Amino acid sequence: MSFRAVFAERDAAGEPHVSLRALSESDLMPGSVTVRVERSSLNYKDALAVTGKAPVIRCWPMIPGIDLAGTVLRSESPEWQEGDTVLVTGCGLGEQHFGGFAERARVPAEWLIHRRDGFTADRAMAVGTAGFTAMLSLLRLEMSGLAPDRGPVVVTGASGGVGSFAVHLLARAGYEVHAATGRPEEEPYLRELGAAEIVPRQELSGPSKPLARERWAGGIDSVGGTVLANVISMTDADGTIAACGNAGGMELPSSVAPFILRGVSLIGINSVKVAPALRCEVWSRITRDVDFSKLAGMTETVGLSEVFSAAERLLAGRVRGRIVVDVTR
Repeated sequence: MSFRAVFAERDAAGEPHVSLRALSESDLMPGSVTVRVERSSLNYKDALAVTGKAPVIRCWPMIPGIDLAGTVLRSESPEWQEGDTVLVTGCGLGEQHFGGFAERARVPAEWLIHRRDGFTADRAMAVGTAGFTAMLSLLRLEMSGLAPDRGPVVVTGASGGVGSFAVHLLARAGYEVHAATGRPEEEPYLRELGAAEIVPRQELSGPSKPLARERWAGGIDSVGGTVLANVISMTDADGTIAACGNAGGMELPSSVAPFILRGVSLIGINSVKVAPALRCEVWSRITRDVDFSKLAGMTETVGLSEVFSAAERLLAGRVRGRIVVDVTR
């Protein structure tokens, strides 16, 4: 039986080409569980893979899509049975292993997470890697000792997928959230998610000083580059920043001053490789703490053939919140 997939391959000259193609299950990569995929999501990394604007694919050919949600069709593992509703985020999907932009997937059993208690495929992918990363960042900040009574916190890239969830989750946890964005028209949206203050991006986009006025006890950064450098220089003594993105660049034009003179901590967040116990804890906190009534306002849904145009919009900064991919249409 054939199925549709977004398929990335290289031509004879080594140039990447991505198209919507028909594949068969015999084309899938090895794994102990075959899943009928219902939904995926479009993340920044996926957009780079689909457009070929950055070398995020590490194994060719590839089906992009770092998230998927669906139902088990066949299982060689005693942990999973036909009909189980599951999700996968990260784990190398869409980079080293065929991902979620297809109607079928075959994955190792240990990558799967149960979807229980009415956690639909739409909800799971509205959260996806973005919400998972934001919650993982919050957990790591809590482990560092950050608490709401320490003072306000900042979220950069606040109107994006990770940023939107970070604003929402921090506000739900009792923090005073300052949302940094280059899209002032999104202020009503960000305040609805829980932002107490809007920080114009230009306040963080100039060259950073070794030390600037202390403004925040901590925060979650999904931008990197100069923006992160400025946030570090403005973090309170003994504050903590969780860094989880690089939309603003891979370089970090900072200095050691905030670290050795203020005791600032910078925590790196890797949402791809997470120990199973911690991965389950993150999803448990998501199902407990997310106000799912807010998801509709921060999510749009596209079909599999619309992934290409949606990827261009995302990279151009014209997407608010999350994009769910309905692979059945």
